[in-house]
Amino acid sequence: MKSVMPITAIIALLGSSSALAANLNIPMAFEYLAVDGQKIESSLFNHKSDIELNNGTHKIAIRYHDMVQDDFSDGESFIKSSPFIVTLTVDGDHQYSLQASDGEVVRNPQKFAKSPSVVITRADSGTVDYQVKQTNFTEDSFVNSIFGGGNGQDISNVASAATGGVVATSSTITAPVSKPAPIDAVTGEKVNDAEHAEQMLQYWWLHADQKTRKEFMSWAIKQL
Repeated sequence: MKSVMPITAIIALLGSSSALAANLNIPMAFEYLAVDGQKIESSLFNHKSDIELNNGTHKIAIRYHDMVQDDFSDGESFIKSSPFIVTLTVDGDHQYSLQASDGEVVRNPQKFAKSPSVVITRADSGTVDYQVKQTNFTEDSFVNSIFGGGNGQDISNVASAATGGVVATSSTITAPVSKPAPIDAVTGEKVNDAEHAEQMLQYWWLHADQKTRKEFMSWAIKQL
């Protein structure tokens, strides 16, 4: 007599198959901006290292973002590249890893940020089908924004549009982008725009001494 697989086993098997997904890991010196047209939320204190990807082709916007020794002071400064778009074809439950072509340590961060070169590998040493395209998208600095300078470009919106296939990766955004009102230099009135919060933190961090930074980190950890 033929053995018949119990219906509960079939349901469990189907459930486990649908749950399978590939994973892409990036180092701390890189950050996700968008995947397939959707923004990825991350911050200086909440780094997202992994994303799950189903079978198919995905467009992922990533940028190099690291803290390096400042050549003109004893402190550190942030360095960011323009986003680059990774087109990755997933064909199974694989573990993917992105890394700088230099290896784990980027030898010349300033030079690397101008044109990030990366490689993607699989944990099982299988072939990875991917392409990397550089963009010339830029992001206004916090200082430029509060005094009304810059082009009003929001890097998250740009990256989201690029991975969604709305804009070509080799061109800049020409559509008008809404821009917050600058801070009044006399009254000190604050801009009501939460999207600048991280840039504000970075700006004041760079202008703080070591004692103030340690005190701030102690306070920030308590808020988690």
